[in-house]
Amino acid sequence: MPLKHLTGVRVLEFTQTVMGPTAGLILAELGADVIKVEPAPNGDKTRRLGGFGAGFFSGLNRNKRGLAIDLKSDEGRKVIHKLVLNTDVVLENFAPGTMERLECGFHDLSRINPRLIYLALKGYLAGPYENRPALDEVVQFQSGLAWMTGPPGQPLRAGASVIDILGAMFGVIGIQAALKERDQSGKGQRVSSSLFESAVFLMGTHMAGMAATGSEARPMPARGRAWAIYDVFETKDSEKLFIGVTSDQQWERFVEEFDLTELSNDPRLSTNPKRVEQREWLLPAVRNSLLDYSRREIEAKSENCKISWAPVGQPGDLFNDPHLLATGGLLDVFVSRFGEETGQTVGLPNLPLEFGETRNRPSLERQPPKVGEHNEEILLEAGFNRDDILKLYSKNILANDATVQK
Repeated sequence: MPLKHLTGVRVLEFTQTVMGPTAGLILAELGADVIKVEPAPNGDKTRRLGGFGAGFFSGLNRNKRGLAIDLKSDEGRKVIHKLVLNTDVVLENFAPGTMERLECGFHDLSRINPRLIYLALKGYLAGPYENRPALDEVVQFQSGLAWMTGPPGQPLRAGASVIDILGAMFGVIGIQAALKERDQSGKGQRVSSSLFESAVFLMGTHMAGMAATGSEARPMPARGRAWAIYDVFETKDSEKLFIGVTSDQQWERFVEEFDLTELSNDPRLSTNPKRVEQREWLLPAVRNSLLDYSRREIEAKSENCKISWAPVGQPGDLFNDPHLLATGGLLDVFVSRFGEETGQTVGLPNLPLEFGETRNRPSLERQPPKVGEHNEEILLEAGFNRDDILKLYSKNILANDATVQK
């Protein structure tokens, strides 16, 4: 069954790429009616990205309805203004000033609907940087995240759009708080979430660590270790596994399970701080011992002695991950390269949430919309008649998949 936590909340989403569509996706999967508003005639430019961005549209726009409209026209804006009368939330992640130029900024729309909650997803919150353009990768470098991720002297962005996604999550949290406040005040408000401040939030523990120790933060590949056994190990069959032994009790179970008698009796290794001090020779000794076992043997032993472990996986492994397949962790989403009919249905990650004793999870109610797929449905609900809609098509104010320039 679909989740219904936000049933009755209507959202107009004016977004592209990752940050904005992620916020819309979260709201949609929690039960909100999310209408993705795309520019006519060709829709969201994210549909046509290549390379790293080829999966952005399919991956982030399921469970939404699609409306394609020309917002640069007076008539197109009038349509949106009419829809806003019965809208709870507007999302936008365009460059600063874009929505205002389209007469769809917060002040424009809140005059029409004072109960409206308006989420602006930006590069920076208010301040000296607020009008700068920003990208996920830009703020990873600016905040120190890239410096912390790569080896010394080689800053490296994270392997996913983590700041886009985190900024979207903070935005949704802000919306939920604003909805709660509106229940009492009757008034909407503007909420903003940003890339830079989201990335900075991730640096908080490093900053606190610097203050606590008086030492500079070091890149993660060269960081001081909190635990001695917390690394990647090779197996007899040339596979790799990450193993973490994070307590003295785990250490006792680990050395017993792997027959490391000499290590278990060594007084230099009796506590975690002592083991960290001996890591220079301890880690090679453990590496050498684990080479006697295959990957499957190490996995079984690690499970048996209840320590943390994981294979060194790749994204493609997740399509067939037994845990995800058994728990509804993947949803069957239609994916195509550039919106063609000849795509394929593949398992893509569900929201990482469960609700209730029965552990309900979001479900797939709608595939990512085609350009303008729900134009008529949405406008009829808003009080337009079929003649009105046909006139909008005739003036190229509305567009759908049939009118897209292939």
